[in-house]
Amino acid sequence: MIETYLIGPLILIVIVLVAGFLDRWSVPVILIALGAGILFGSDVLDWWYFDDALLTNQIANIALIFILFQGGFSTRRENMRAVSLVAGGLATWGVILTALITFLVLWGILQWPFEKALLAGAIISSTDAAATFSILRRQSLPPKLSSTLEIESAANDPMAILLTLSAIQFLTGEATQWYFLITWFIWKFAAGIGMGILLGYAAVWLFNRFRPLDRGHYYVLSLGIVLLIYGLAELTQSSAMLAVFIAGYIMGNRPFVHKQGIANFVSSLATISEICMFVLMGLLVFPRQWAGLWMNGILLFLVLTFAARPLAIWLGTLGLKVGARNKLFISWAGLRGAVPIILATYPMAAGIAIGQEIFNLVFFVVILSFAFQGSTLGWLARRLNLSTHSRSKPLYNLELITMAKSDMDLVVVDIPGPEGKPGPRISDLKLPAGSVITLITRGSEVVVPKGSTCLHGWDQVTILAHVADEAIIRAALTEPAEAPA
Repeated sequence: MIETYLIGPLILIVIVLVAGFLDRWSVPVILIALGAGILFGSDVLDWWYFDDALLTNQIANIALIFILFQGGFSTRRENMRAVSLVAGGLATWGVILTALITFLVLWGILQWPFEKALLAGAIISSTDAAATFSILRRQSLPPKLSSTLEIESAANDPMAILLTLSAIQFLTGEATQWYFLITWFIWKFAAGIGMGILLGYAAVWLFNRFRPLDRGHYYVLSLGIVLLIYGLAELTQSSAMLAVFIAGYIMGNRPFVHKQGIANFVSSLATISEICMFVLMGLLVFPRQWAGLWMNGILLFLVLTFAARPLAIWLGTLGLKVGARNKLFISWAGLRGAVPIILATYPMAAGIAIGQEIFNLVFFVVILSFAFQGSTLGWLARRLNLSTHSRSKPLYNLELITMAKSDMDLVVVDIPGPEGKPGPRISDLKLPAGSVITLITRGSEVVVPKGSTCLHGWDQVTILAHVADEAIIRAALTEPAEAPA
């Protein structure tokens, strides 16, 4: 119990302090969390012995639920529509091409054993949602580019699972008919999207009719809804992770009561989940076991990063009008993380002799991916002129606390750039009846809203309004700012 109540809190505090210090160098917090787990684990300081891969798998699955839901919740409808074809292609045939190229290079050129090359190619073929969301949200990228990578990482789990299970069944002699596998994949993908849409709309309906006496009940309700969506999708054998992402997307693009509070809550849950998940994975690592595999791990990382992923991106986006700079960045941003590690436990569970070796190999590659790709994404975006000057996070915000029935909530609108560009006066805005601007945040300042106050580019405006008027309010505030001065 000392680990839970002393070592665990100490690790979390160290992570936050180190992350704050290293933020200027854009070091991903999940890399810090993973490193902290390794440091305090059995092979270094030996403060916390932990070797329960099954428990880590279960906790990682729960953490991914909240990470994916928050990722969908913060994805805007216009970005989804613009990149759905490209992201969907990368999540399907992009994964197949990555696995195939990796296997052919490892087996045909580097002369790896067939079994080892096949499993490594299948397991490492998908990008990871937790790593992608965590790192990309720190970068100042064009919305379409970041949405492409985020949606790809959320939607490529079914194909990666299909390839991994097919490889294991082939190696264990439990081959399944090809038409069954194809039908199974189509069901998981289509049913996952359908379940997400249906349950997302149902959740919005429930929030708009729920009237608790304690605002904390909203958070309990949202927690239950997210877990229920995952559970129902699992029950129907669809892609539960995809269903959670789509449900979050539906809710994030629909007005409902206490939406801003729920947005803050799920964002906090996602952050806590990803840090705890990667700490546990770090604790599970035994670096001494890498003594005999580090060379193979480096080879696998190089093949994946400089051959398989780039070729898959360039071939998979033919005819889709994706620019060369975007292709280069997408190729480098193929981050590996929790999902490949979870899939790496499947060969061990199936009793394959090299299961432990595959797990250690995949874990080693994931760490290399964090260390080299994750920490250099910002530098590459600047070199490719894809990075934009980003607005700093506001230091002030409001949250509506209501103890009575109301269809009012706070709507937060980010005024488009460029920074400081003069916009309309508040008195000239055509806001719906009953809407009141309550806060204007401009950098590190609070601007008192008056009729004569002029909005500027990059202002964050908080409005108290009827939930049903959110779309009208956003249009009233952003369209004048986007018009030529």
